[in-house]
Amino acid sequence: MDELTRGRFAALLSLITSSGTLVCCALPALLVMLGAGAALSSLVAAVPQLVWLSEHKETVFAAAALMLTTAGYMQWRARSLPCPADPALAAACLRTRKTSLRVYVASVAIFATGGFFAFIAPLLG
Repeated sequence: MDELTRGRFAALLSLITSSGTLVCCALPALLVMLGAGAALSSLVAAVPQLVWLSEHKETVFAAAALMLTTAGYMQWRARSLPCPADPALAAACLRTRKTSLRVYVASVAIFATGGFFAFIAPLLG
């Protein structure tokens, strides 16, 4: 697997793990804030694993932070790798880099949102 493919894979994996932070912490807080507590209890009844994620939020956030750090490092390393000489392949290479960076930035935003609801919002209320 080449460096660019590993970077794209790491960005996708970081998106998945950071989405876990949203599911464990931000989604329940949003539902309660909107007055949809019944919807939250139905969701927990349908997917009881959400309770485990909420109970182990420190582990979920640590895994997400590790993946985001790894993906960020791989993004940094892949930023200056050469693209193929063929114009069509070079354009695809640059598009893939931009897409991978957008996925990484979205992952960081999701992680920050989940972190706010998990650790900062409870202190404010």
